[in-house]
Amino acid sequence: MFRIEAAELFVVRLPLKFRFETSFGVQTEKVVPLLILKGEGLEGVAEGVMELAPMYREETIAGALHLLRDVFLPRVLGRTFANPEAVNDALGTFRGNRMARAMVEMAAWDLWARTLGVPLGSLLGGRKTEVEVGVSLGIQADEAATVETVRQHVAQGYRRIKLKIKPGWDVQPVRAVREAFADIRLTVDANSAYTLADTARLRALDNYNLTYIEQPLAWDDLVDHAELQRRLNTPLCLDESVASAQDARKGLALGAGGVVNIKVGRVGGHAEARRVHDVAQAFGAPVWCGGMLESGIGRAHNIHLSTLPGFTLPGDTSSASRYWETDVIHEALEAEDGLMPVPAGPGTGVTLNREFVSRVAELHEERRA
Repeated sequence: MFRIEAAELFVVRLPLKFRFETSFGVQTEKVVPLLILKGEGLEGVAEGVMELAPMYREETIAGALHLLRDVFLPRVLGRTFANPEAVNDALGTFRGNRMARAMVEMAAWDLWARTLGVPLGSLLGGRKTEVEVGVSLGIQADEAATVETVRQHVAQGYRRIKLKIKPGWDVQPVRAVREAFADIRLTVDANSAYTLADTARLRALDNYNLTYIEQPLAWDDLVDHAELQRRLNTPLCLDESVASAQDARKGLALGAGGVVNIKVGRVGGHAEARRVHDVAQAFGAPVWCGGMLESGIGRAHNIHLSTLPGFTLPGDTSSASRYWETDVIHEALEAEDGLMPVPAGPGTGVTLNREFVSRVAELHEERRA
């Protein structure tokens, strides 16, 4: 049992150390919403993965803040819960808005794990003390720059290289990288930039021994992905189009892909992420943990989720120092030779750098029962 007595909301803006280009556009900073749930002298912290504009999926930071203030937090503040699943039940009558709900659920998992004095990963059913990680590389200026960026990250030991692609920038960088690195584990991510009319272009990627092609078609589509998969030899990986375990079941049953990217925020929290993991295992489909340029809070949650046994492909949880001059946590989350240690200690094992967060916060609010 644990009690949620109060909550804090922060919104901070963190400049990225590099220019990150995808099919959505160019990103140079990340706006990070943080939720802290308090109870019994302890705190559980979660990070929202929604964005200012509805580019990746339909949720936005402004909408999430409204729901947290006026709808979700009033349902949980001042209440005692048996476990985080009961927190989910308290929010279960509301449709959609999984990223906003995930903030409450993930903070509850962290708080509950801290009250029990055990690591979050252990509560979820994980057993690993380190997880394999890869790196996600944005669109570069040209092929030479792409190869050089890949070279730097291969030298750092990352166990999978993912290239962002879009129409007009797909076969060229993949060919250049594969010619330079014949044996690396290589994938591409389209972020829904293609249609079935681009089948010939996507089929050309079959020549480059990719582990998978991630989310080439529409963010809310499974049927066309199934048709595309029938036309390709390379497995498709479902990302944006899987928002629940039911979506994963339908997509795998349809043959819409053979790999699933699990993002805990996208699917509504750890409980649903674990259900997606279990569905994928039932179909024999490997899963891996995707990233949304998270700060250390979201990154730590991702690492603990990745300790579950079905996460057999390297995830996006690369070293935090790639992204930020100063992170929102005190601990350094750094990979070595493509392995990320699981933070030790209760809950996520990381602690919020309150001095830094308070200093740079664009919004800070407190709520009590």
